[in-house]
Amino acid sequence: MKKYLFLLLIGLLSSCSALKNTSEKPFVWEGANVYFLLTDRFKNGNPDNDVNFNRTEKAAVLRGFEGGDLRGIIQKIDENYFTDLGVNAIWMTPLVEQIHGATDEGTGKTYGFHGYWAKDWTALDPNFGTKADLQELVEKAHKKGIRIVLDAVINHTGPVTTVDAAYPNSWVRTSPTCTYNNYQNTTACTLVANLPDILTESDQPAELPQMLVEKWKKEGRYEAEMKSLDEFFARTGYPRAPKYYIMKWLADYVETFGIDGYRVDTVKHTNEDVWKDFQKVCQEAFDIYKRKNPEKVLDNNLFFTVGEVYGYGISQKQDYNFGDKKVNYYQNGFKSLINFDFKGDANKPYEELFSNYSNLLNGDLNGKTVMNYLTSHDDGSPFDKDRKRTFEAATKLLLTPGISQIYYGDESARDLTIEGAEGDATLRSNMNWNDLQNNAATQKLEEHYQKLGKFRANHLAVGAGVHKNLGNSAQYWFSRSFTKDNFTDKVVVGLDLPKGEKMVNLGGIFPAGTKLRDAYSGKTTVVSKGNSAKINTDFTIVLFEKI
Repeated sequence: MKKYLFLLLIGLLSSCSALKNTSEKPFVWEGANVYFLLTDRFKNGNPDNDVNFNRTEKAAVLRGFEGGDLRGIIQKIDENYFTDLGVNAIWMTPLVEQIHGATDEGTGKTYGFHGYWAKDWTALDPNFGTKADLQELVEKAHKKGIRIVLDAVINHTGPVTTVDAAYPNSWVRTSPTCTYNNYQNTTACTLVANLPDILTESDQPAELPQMLVEKWKKEGRYEAEMKSLDEFFARTGYPRAPKYYIMKWLADYVETFGIDGYRVDTVKHTNEDVWKDFQKVCQEAFDIYKRKNPEKVLDNNLFFTVGEVYGYGISQKQDYNFGDKKVNYYQNGFKSLINFDFKGDANKPYEELFSNYSNLLNGDLNGKTVMNYLTSHDDGSPFDKDRKRTFEAATKLLLTPGISQIYYGDESARDLTIEGAEGDATLRSNMNWNDLQNNAATQKLEEHYQKLGKFRANHLAVGAGVHKNLGNSAQYWFSRSFTKDNFTDKVVVGLDLPKGEKMVNLGGIFPAGTKLRDAYSGKTTVVSKGNSAKINTDFTIVLFEKI
C-alpha cells in the first residue's frame, strides 16, 4: 500500500511538472527582438588581434578594420547589455576568414572588415577572434536565453586582389555583371565587377581550389578537412559542387557551436533551390548538435533562417517578383525574410501600421514572419538617418508585429552621417560607447529602448500576437493576444497618451479584479468591475501586463 501511494505521488508530481512545462513561456522567432551588429565596429575586446595578414595599407574612412571582435561582444553579454535591452537574439556579420588584401570599389581602398568577402569559409578571421571565442560567446549567450544568428554568404567569394587569387573557373564566374532586369540577369551574374560569383546553379563536381589545399596543408589541417568533407558527401549524397562545399562549411558552425540560425546574404542572386538545400543541411547539423549536446538544448525550435531578398517587403506577401518570374522564398527554406517595406511603413500612423502587419502575419504569412528594421548596414536611406525621430523609431520598431531588428547604435543614436565616409561606410561607424556613458540624452533614449525591449521579450503577444484596436475614441489603446499550446499571453498598450491620469476600457481582455503593472512606469492598478483600468503616470506610454 505504501509503495502504491509512493508511486501515485510520483506520478502526480510528474504530471504537475509536465503541466507546468507546457504552460511556460516558449521562445518563438515570430516575436524575437534581434540585435544586429557589425562585429568589427561594435567593441574592441582584444587589441592584440587588430592587425593580421599584413593588413597595414591605409584604407579610406571607415573602410579598414577598426578592432571590433568577438571578445568585445562577450564582454557586453557578461555585462547584461543585451539582456537589459530585451534582446533575445544577436545577429553578427560573417566571421569567416576574409580576403587578405584591400580593393577599391570606387570609394577608396577597402578591406573585408564587414565579413562579406570570404577567402576561406572553414576558418574564422583572426581579426574577429578564435573558435574558442565563438564557443564561449554562444554558450554565454545561451545561458542568458539569447540565440545566436550568424551571417551566411554562398553567392560569392571576396574580390581578387594582389594577394588574393580568384577561385578557379570550375567554382566562379567573373562576368557578366548583373543588370537586374529579369531573373536570369539577377542570378547568373556577378553583383558588381570583381566580385566572383559562385556557380550556385551548377551540380557539376569541382575539385577543391588548389589555394585552399595548400593553405590547409600549411596550417596542418588538410587531412582533417578532407576526412570531414568525405563524410559529409557520403552521408548526404550531394555532388561535390561548389555550393555544397560551402553549405557544408557553414553548417559546421551549427554542428560544432550550436548556433541557432543564419541570416542569408544576397538570396535572390542564386536559384531558390539553393536555399532549400541549405536549410536542410543546417537543420541536419542542428539535429546532430542537439543529439551530441542534450544538456545544451534550449528548445525544440527548428534551425532559423532569415533571408535578405533585396527589395522584398511584407506587402508582397509570399512572392517576390523578378518581372518575368515570381519566387516564393518561404517555400524554399526560409522562416523569415527581411522586410524592406518597414522603413517606409513606419511613417504611417500607429493603428494603420499595426493592424495591417497583424492582418498579414496572421493571414497570408501565417506560420512565417518578417524581420522589420529601420536602419541597416547597407541601406543608405533609413527611416531616421539624422536621428531626429529616435523615440518614435524605437516605439514603432519594438511594438510592430513581426521580428524587430535593432541595428547597433539605434539605441544610442549613433551617427550615420560621418564626414569623409563614402557610400555605406557612413552607416558603419564605431559604436558610440562614450555617449552611452556620459550623455544624459543618450541614456534616456537607451532607457526607452530597454523598457520597450524587455516588454517585448517578456510578452510574445507583442511581436507574435494578434492586434486589436480597443476603440477608445479619446486615446489610442490596443491589445495583443498570443496562444500556443497551453500558453496564452495578453497585453494592453496605450500610446500618445496625456501625462497624468489615463483610463482604458479593456473590452474584456482582463477580467475585473486583475492586477496590472505598467511596465513603462512600474506602477500598478486593478481592473475595475466596469472592466476599465485607471493609472496616473508622468509618461505618455502605458504597457499593461498581468501580474
